[in-house]
Parts: sequence; structure tokens; C-alpha cells
Amino acid sequence: MGPLIADVVTPRLAAAEIGNDVGLLLGKLHAAGSALNKRILSDFRLRERSFSVLTLACSGLEATQREIAEFLDLDLNQVAGLVDDLEHRGLVERVPGQRNRRSRAIVSTQEGRRIHNKIRAELDVCEQQQLARLCDDEVVHLKQLLRKALWC
Repeated sequence: MGPLIADVVTPRLAAAEIGNDVGLLLGKLHAAGSALNKRILSDFRLRERSFSVLTLACSGLEATQREIAEFLDLDLNQVAGLVDDLEHRGLVERVPGQRNRRSRAIVSTQEGRRIHNKIRAELDVCEQQQLARLCDDEVVHLKQLLRKALWC
């Protein structure tokens, strides 16, 4: 599997001013996590975007394609294609929404939930590896700060 993220030595150039740039830090953290995630997801013939849609379908929130597109910052046509693929594979389905019967909610099938739970368990291990330098409280705090910066 290669070295764990925790085994990586801080590069000399991190001492430069750009080493404190939030965009760079978040981008590098995302890229490292993405690489780990892609290895797991490829075993299930999924990519990060389709897994994100599957995760939202498993949430019980009955999101519409439009809501999913807005939340994931994707084009509505991209989401439609992702949902089509997941639906074709029997992992999600479009159903009349509970909140608005005229709109279609994207919900997981039983098989979708089974696959999602299996993948989620493996991705959680990857996340622990990626954040191994942080204690449990720091991980919780990091997630709280990121959510606050985005939505609060």
C-alpha cells in the first residue's frame, strides 16, 4: 500500500508563506485523501462523484438531483448521468419525494446500502490513515471547523 500519510515528512518548502495558504493546505489534504479513496472505490467500479451521490442517496434525506448537484457543486447533467449509472447498477432509484410528490428523490436500494456500508468502512480506515497525525479530538475539531467555515 506504500507509506502511510503519517509517515510523510514535512517538506522543507512548507516553511514558505504559501505553507499557510488555506487553499493549498485543503487542496493537498484533498488530493492525498482522493488518492486513497480512488484505490478503494476502483474495486467497486465507482469514482468519488458517484460514491458521493450514493452516500447522499443512503442518507435518508431524499435529496433531489438538483439538491445533489448544488451540494456537490456539479452540473445538473453530470448528476443525472451519475444517477443513471447508479440506477442501472441497481444501487439507487428515483422515487416520488415525500416533501413534494412532483419531484423525484434519489434513494438507495437495499443493494446500494449494502455496497455503501462496505465501502464506507474501508474509506473510514483510509481517513484514519490520512489523519493519523491528529488525535481523535483534533479530528472532530477539524471537521467542526471545516463545516463552520463552509455552512455556519
